Amino acid sequence: MTVSLRTLVKNSLKSLNFSASGSTAFSAAQFDAAVMSTYGRFPIALMRGRGGYVWDDQGRRYLDFVAGIATCTLGHAHPAMVEAVTQQIQTLHHVSNLYYVPEQGALAHWLVEHSRCRPGVFCNSGAEANEGAIKLARKYAHTRRGIANPLIITAQASFHGRTLATITATGQPKYQKNFDPLMPGFAYVPYNDIAALETLVAELDAETPQVAAIMMEALQGEGGVCPGEATYFQKIRQLCDEKGILLILDEVQVGMGRTGTLWGYENLGIEPDIFTSAKGLGGGIPIGAMLCKATCDVFEPGDHASTFGGNPFACRVGLTVCETLEAENLLANVKLRGEQLRFGLQRLVQQHPTLLEQVRGWGLINGLVLQSEAQIKSVDIVKAAMDEGLLLVPAGPQVVRFVPPLTVSADEVQQALMAVEKALAMVIKRQSK
Repeated sequence: MTVSLRTLVKNSLKSLNFSASGSTAFSAAQFDAAVMSTYGRFPIALMRGRGGYVWDDQGRRYLDFVAGIATCTLGHAHPAMVEAVTQQIQTLHHVSNLYYVPEQGALAHWLVEHSRCRPGVFCNSGAEANEGAIKLARKYAHTRRGIANPLIITAQASFHGRTLATITATGQPKYQKNFDPLMPGFAYVPYNDIAALETLVAELDAETPQVAAIMMEALQGEGGVCPGEATYFQKIRQLCDEKGILLILDEVQVGMGRTGTLWGYENLGIEPDIFTSAKGLGGGIPIGAMLCKATCDVFEPGDHASTFGGNPFACRVGLTVCETLEAENLLANVKLRGEQLRFGLQRLVQQHPTLLEQVRGWGLINGLVLQSEAQIKSVDIVKAAMDEGLLLVPAGPQVVRFVPPLTVSADEVQQALMAVEKALAMVIKRQSK
């Protein structure tokens, strides 16, 4: 007997007290009984979204300044994405990379034209894109430079993914705890400290070259929304050029217009040898890409692959996101709304100097930094903002992150600032009791 997909979905949702239309109550207890607790979830179930807003199972509306953690580039249910998804799922959604995929070629050409790099690998996520970059750097070191045991230098407080290789690349011990033995071949330096980096490279390469690549984020997102310094990255570029070291930039969170430029590295006046993209590239549909200069493209057939990577569905949506960024002039909007948001947050810092330290960020990735001696944590403000109808996300215990869709309006930024002001007042009141 043939069972339709719609029937299967409805039956599955019924087991969790859902309906296909989301009209019945959601059971968190049943969800937790079925899903591993790898996330500390906030107690709301989001059912639908449109533009910059989402609604929960109780019908309450929230202004979304999380955007899937810097992923929903065009917000929710954007007409261009809806049309692309609808057309492509009715045409051809998946084939193997054993064949030419026209949609993949079209997206690749757009990325080449807008980065002067060529997509070496399409995949499903930022972690996978970074895995591809690590593999490419290692093969380049072996085949082009004759390095037997290549090392990749990354920054402390960085974040590069959750696979075994990328959590090793991640310079935060909290993500690595209990997952040892970690992948060999990584070393760490403080971010924005060129003296420390130059010293480490000199030590590692003292007898024979070992450093294959330096892997950095133009702005550290999970590490607390810490922007890179232009002089630091320009000296890294110079160091890499002098020694034949590859420069890898992780653009997973800061790429695709998030910072007000298409790529985060454009804020630093440099170009990488390899860079990675994901999150905002698909606007919420899983896709990632690893891109590189032709000079370091050493992959051959069989070196790397991904079953789902670069399929027609994901690439059609990715290209739609790219083209909409241009058609709607969203980079200009990111700059304007980012300035508006930072100005408003800075006013709050001035009003609450014992609680708030500073605002930092680029474009529409911004962090509200709490004073280190403050008795509250970023999650406290996130929870209070949720009560005010605003979704935010922590970037560590002392930083509240603001990453709305790139389509966010001036009115929505003002609404968010008002909600944060109320949330801060509530947190201060609770603290005083």
